[in-house]
Amino acid sequence: MAVDAGTGPSPGQTLLARRVPPRLARRAPPRPGAAPRVREVQRSAATERLSALSDGVFAIAMTLLVLDISVPDGLDDAGFRAALRDTGPHLAAYALSFAVIAQFWRSHRALLAQAPGDDETVTRFTLLGLALVALLPFPTGLVAEYGDQPLAAASYAANVAAANAAHLGVLGTSHRRAGPPPDDGRAAERRRSLRVLTALTSVFAVSIPVALVSPGLAPVLWVSVFPLQWLLTRDPANGAEGRVSRWPGRRRGRR
Repeated sequence: MAVDAGTGPSPGQTLLARRVPPRLARRAPPRPGAAPRVREVQRSAATERLSALSDGVFAIAMTLLVLDISVPDGLDDAGFRAALRDTGPHLAAYALSFAVIAQFWRSHRALLAQAPGDDETVTRFTLLGLALVALLPFPTGLVAEYGDQPLAAASYAANVAAANAAHLGVLGTSHRRAGPPPDDGRAAERRRSLRVLTALTSVFAVSIPVALVSPGLAPVLWVSVFPLQWLLTRDPANGAEGRVSRWPGRRRGRR
């Protein structure tokens, strides 16, 4: 019975295929959709690197806040009590700045999760925001030591307002790059994020001239941003706090 030669490779063809080095073998054409998938992996890697850098800067800034809080050695009882009382302004400034930086960190992680990490504009705004966050321990020390000086309070307000404005730049760039949101839930989340960052930037910006006129009144405006943010992030549908900082794709109620 004859064998049909067209049904398989000849012995010579098989031997030749074995001798061809793998690097010279013809590569299979890419499947449809493979290139976008590669670009998505690259964007994810860039976002992870930017997020890791941001976490490090935030951690260092939080740590630097506490370095100015200390009590001298070798004090008697009266001197120790006086020095301990003197740490009150430093502790208050530390608590305020720690809360501010913690909120920066929460909102920044949410923004980076929605932003294209390989976008140059997003990277620039992110680095600007990180530079301003790293600078925050300096005006914090000024407010703790010279809280009654207008320039000290105005410097603190300007620093925080500028950092919030940089976050607004990341948010605006991400929205332009991403286009319209795929569903109403994501659209509502974007609007909440925009409201919160705009309100925080406005409050600290308004407190700059207030600090120049009345340095003692400016901290009242700074503390007011926390209940204001809570009000702006509440979900009117069920009275619960809106998940402004949740990662994209995560449904409500999922932890």
